[in-house]
Amino acid sequence: MIRVLLADDEAMVRAGVRAILAAAPDIEVVAEAGDGRQALALARAHRPDVVLLDVRMPTLDGLATAAELRRTQPDVAVVMLTTFSEDAYIGGALDSGASGFLLKSGDPYELMAAVRAVHAGASFLSPVIAHRVLQRVGAGHMSRQAAALDRIAVLSPREREVLALVGAGLSNAEIGQRLFLVEGTVKAYVSAMLSRLDVKNRVQAAVLAHEAGLITPP
Repeated sequence: MIRVLLADDEAMVRAGVRAILAAAPDIEVVAEAGDGRQALALARAHRPDVVLLDVRMPTLDGLATAAELRRTQPDVAVVMLTTFSEDAYIGGALDSGASGFLLKSGDPYELMAAVRAVHAGASFLSPVIAHRVLQRVGAGHMSRQAAALDRIAVLSPREREVLALVGAGLSNAEIGQRLFLVEGTVKAYVSAMLSRLDVKNRVQAAVLAHEAGLITPP
């Protein structure tokens, strides 16, 4: 079972998200919080696999909560939930270490897909958010590509392969199958690659892979 902690200051929203996830046989909501500080306390107590965080909460907002979770429980995957799609929130969520970003107005199946994806070591952006991120990547493409190529020059050929597959949205298990590596070795490559690139999470690495032109469009 994928153990999930849900944090949102609106009880009705929490009830709706919980009801959606209850339909998934492999997902269990183990705790609920009404603000960021309560979410941190419950995360320490329940050790969830995935934390779903509302961006705007009292006491401690979702972005600050995600950053603290990344510092204290780096193995916990974070998905941000919001009714807003402004670029400031998208950038803030990625900078805080979140692995996923969903709009509450999105398809309920996106929620299940996001939980499963980040638990498997991949990242997940709702289609609307993904489009906006790629638009930002596309702006000033040539200068950004040159800067990105300069950044990834520190990587070994194998690490570049891993970066490209992370950028394509593959999980560690899928990367292992593609490169004929055990999942533990892939995890080590991913950790080393993130450290050498000085990026906080797989989403930022994926954006860098797109900027560097490592991803072949379908």
